[in-house]
Amino acid sequence: MSLKDILKAQCQDLALLIGNGINRYGAEAAASSWDGLLSTLAQKLLDPAHAALPSGMSLTEFYDVLELSSTLGKGKSSLQAQFCELLASWQPQAQHKRVMQWAHRHDVPVLTTNFENTLGNALGCTLQRVRNPRFTAYYPWERYYGLKTIDDPCKGFGVWHINGMQCYRQSIRLGLTHYMGAVERARALLYRGTIRLFSGADINAWVGASTWLQIVFHKPLLIFGLGLSENEVFLRWLLIERAKYYRVFPERRKPAWYVHSANEKNEGKLYFLRAVGVETVGVPHFDDIYGEQAWALPAA
Repeated sequence: MSLKDILKAQCQDLALLIGNGINRYGAEAAASSWDGLLSTLAQKLLDPAHAALPSGMSLTEFYDVLELSSTLGKGKSSLQAQFCELLASWQPQAQHKRVMQWAHRHDVPVLTTNFENTLGNALGCTLQRVRNPRFTAYYPWERYYGLKTIDDPCKGFGVWHINGMQCYRQSIRLGLTHYMGAVERARALLYRGTIRLFSGADINAWVGASTWLQIVFHKPLLIFGLGLSENEVFLRWLLIERAKYYRVFPERRKPAWYVHSANEKNEGKLYFLRAVGVETVGVPHFDDIYGEQAWALPAA
């Protein structure tokens, strides 16, 4: 099954999960690298000789080491704030617009691990929230970018940021410490209390129903633009929990697809994804993921 086949078959019941690959496609690819941004910060804050990502260290660990090693001093911005400042110039490209136009046309939710708002800006979206009083700038999981307010994250177009939002710098999840904090936050919603997800209650009644977690567990997922390598511990943990949830409640099972380059050499990653219920779909060219043909809207 190709990406185009999935989009055609699932257009009425789908959620997109998009990573930084969409930023690295096309003319602006060289300027849209997170490791490049971290290296820029390292050159600014550390010895330039040790600014590049060393072999044997993940990006998440590099951020934690950078934070430990740097001396910010009084009045200087946090690393999260400085990272957000570097993202400020990123603008939507053609691929952002066509993917978002497709998502809006079919009224499907969009999840992203990206921090910047290029996806939302592609359609002129504004910051919205599900009608719920809870809020924390560290975990703004009930906030999204959209064109209107929705009551259910699964029912309507909106852009939800899994790893934090540029407008809330405290929410940015860059380091391994940040990821582990997000795991603990999500675990509490999944397993603790009387209205937890795994209690088997009404799926719209559990405590995380107004967050993007509702989409992860209750919508078919089309995943692309993500490396999903070993250092992406939060998202891989969520996929494990999703598989556990479906084992307990098989009637709630939803499919998922991971679209990747056919030249993908990481067999361990593909094996992991298939083991947690994600079908892997290899495509010959990145044009097949981000190009016009895949996302062409039907004639009005």
